[in-house]
Amino acid sequence: MGIRQESFIREFCDAWGDGTLESRPQVDKIIAMMAEDAVWQLWVPGGLVIRGRAALRQEIERQMTYVTQNKCTIRHMVSSDNVVMTERDDYAVSSGKPMPHSMVAVYELDEHGLIKAWREYLDTADLAKKKGVPLEQVGGPSLSQAMG
Repeated sequence: MGIRQESFIREFCDAWGDGTLESRPQVDKIIAMMAEDAVWQLWVPGGLVIRGRAALRQEIERQMTYVTQNKCTIRHMVSSDNVVMTERDDYAVSSGKPMPHSMVAVYELDEHGLIKAWREYLDTADLAKKKGVPLEQVGGPSLSQAMG
């Protein structure tokens, strides 16, 4: 079990917000916790893969235009020296609609302890239903065109 690695991922999840309306993701902190060439797959299967710190920042800032009240609640966590997996209950308000959802996230860490790969496994059909949009629009404004 990687106690240091788990603590790092708890801090990463906390940097997304505390669920209050005033809370916003700490973008600089989040980006600093990721390797220069990190990749984030927004959802598995089929989600867009974001590569590199500049693109990661752009994606987080895009999401911030329509998502508020982020909170990641970790239910369970398992780890090794270079992989941390979380089972989470996340909450956000997306385009004015509450979007509670359960997920599993897998984080791969590099030799410096930074996130080099991040994949989120979640039920996008459930999110689309809650949001009242077709499945291809679950990623929010402008992402559906990028995946086009």
